[in-house]
Amino acid sequence: MRYICLLICSILLLNSCHQQKKIELVKDEKMQKELQEQFILVEDGGTIELPEGSFLLSKALSIEGKNNIIIKGKGRNKTILSFLGQTEGAEGINATNCKNITLEDFSIQDAKGDNIKLKACENVVLRNLNSTWTTGVDSMNGNYGYYPVECKNVLLEKCEVSYCADAGVYVGQSYKVTVRNCVAHHNVCGIEIENCIDVDVHDNLSYNNTGGFVIYDLPGLPMKSGKNCRVYNNIAKENNFKNFAKPGSYVSDIPPGSGMIIMGYDSVEVFNNTFENNKTLGCCAVSYQAVGRKFTDSLYTPYCTSIFIHDNIFKRKSLLVPDLSSDLGKLVLAMSKGPADIIYDGNYSKEMSNPDGTLQSQYKSCFRNNGDIKFFNLNAYKSPVIENVLKTYDNNLAAFDCSLMNISGNGKLEK
Repeated sequence: MRYICLLICSILLLNSCHQQKKIELVKDEKMQKELQEQFILVEDGGTIELPEGSFLLSKALSIEGKNNIIIKGKGRNKTILSFLGQTEGAEGINATNCKNITLEDFSIQDAKGDNIKLKACENVVLRNLNSTWTTGVDSMNGNYGYYPVECKNVLLEKCEVSYCADAGVYVGQSYKVTVRNCVAHHNVCGIEIENCIDVDVHDNLSYNNTGGFVIYDLPGLPMKSGKNCRVYNNIAKENNFKNFAKPGSYVSDIPPGSGMIIMGYDSVEVFNNTFENNKTLGCCAVSYQAVGRKFTDSLYTPYCTSIFIHDNIFKRKSLLVPDLSSDLGKLVLAMSKGPADIIYDGNYSKEMSNPDGTLQSQYKSCFRNNGDIKFFNLNAYKSPVIENVLKTYDNNLAAFDCSLMNISGNGKLEK
């Protein structure tokens, strides 16, 4: 399946251009007005046909409270909606409280905020889209290329995304999510899952981002306790791009060279992936304390529990040097003298401990069948302070040679 993923991703890449091409845009006020009217007046069961051409739009396109809607272009390279210089609205396309909504076969660029946002929608499909900022690397770019939040039953497939100042694909606080056959490059974070339940992320290519994949559970949000996430058959390659996130954002803490970061999540299975030449780390599972931020959310659990990382391929060039602009990168260099493959911070609370101080079995994590890897357990339960980790870490991978069952993801496993 890994080879199928690579083939699909290669086809997508051949059909796209990583150099930002200058496209001649047509500013058509009549067309803008007609599109806005269609988004507002479309009846349940209707289709909004986006015409062929490259169009410069100044106002957001919004749809609310509609059911069974298709928004369809003539193809990713044939229908291009640009919001460069947008004067009204924060997003390019914004859908709220819709059921059974599909967006497919067009490109969207340069929105003032997020290119596509869907909030409180059910049965969402985003298919064969391209989302980018043609300005290239700029912290003032929009945060997200695709942003479903507080949704249920979400499918993203065959989409490409680039130059987001936060995450290319960001799915937040949602139930039943699948992200597959997508390509993310030149973002701060390629694909991010945050505070979601029942998720499958598979057969994607994430390369030349700061971080390839991020699975976060964060405090202070209405939906808490992200869990049941499977990440498989993906490629996280050369995610060594500089971090151009807005200062203070969570992703501004991601060190360049990160293949995958799991933080604060419960029940995550990572398998059959390839992590290649990510200069700082291949995959890590850490508690919220690792970012050095405080929280006041009394209902939030900051620890990673039941993480199962197995049967992956880790490749790294011997001359790669971890990112030295971050504390984590400096720590990796001090421990590993080069990139680390798997890092587990080993942090947990007293309530999760046995009388002898060891972790209770229902919270255990397992790492096995990942080849000859550089593994580091930081044993942060002894002291979560990063300055002390060099005194507490060990390389005892054998202690985690176990299996976990019943990580369900989003339904039946796709082969």
